[in-house]
Amino acid sequence: MLEVENLSLTLPDLALIQGLSFRVAPGQVVALLGPSGGGKSTVLDWMTGLLSADIQASGRICLHGQDLAGVPCESRRMGLMTQTPLLFPHFDVLGNLKFGARDPNTDFQQVLSEAGLAGVAHQDVATLSGGQVARVSLLRTLLSQPKALLLDEPFARLDVQLRDQIREFVWQRCPDIPVVLVTHDEQDIPSGAQRIELADYAC
Repeated sequence: MLEVENLSLTLPDLALIQGLSFRVAPGQVVALLGPSGGGKSTVLDWMTGLLSADIQASGRICLHGQDLAGVPCESRRMGLMTQTPLLFPHFDVLGNLKFGARDPNTDFQQVLSEAGLAGVAHQDVATLSGGQVARVSLLRTLLSQPKALLLDEPFARLDVQLRDQIREFVWQRCPDIPVVLVTHDEQDIPSGAQRIELADYAC
């Protein structure tokens, strides 16, 4: 269970969010909705421990019963995927996956094959298509065995057909972990997801 309780976020001259609370069970998706500048990505920054120093925050976040206050970003076990997947350019596809993998016995060839990426293990990531980059980025995130997954507009830069394909790819591979999705597009939200309008928590 991922729990956010009574979150408030304030800039020096602007209150962004006041009193936001939600829970995300394993296998559940919560979609954070709202206009640009409404604080959606800032909420994810706070959840991952990457909040800018000029933003004041109060509230509580727990992941599977552990209070994450004071826990550094690298120890929170949260996977983050954004609209700009950040693959390491000095690694090939396999190197990127190995960097993220926690299980030393991972069969990378099988993982790639299941993702429709057979044969690209040693390919330069600069030569990948947009859909391939998105899949490699997600695979690297999932191989790190996150306890929760945060998605910040991960489909925004893909064309319509590719967005449908990558959406399906994502939801098929997140059946057992809590997922928080930030999006402007209603089509990104899977059936059954809980929707939270951040405008309801604006000051």
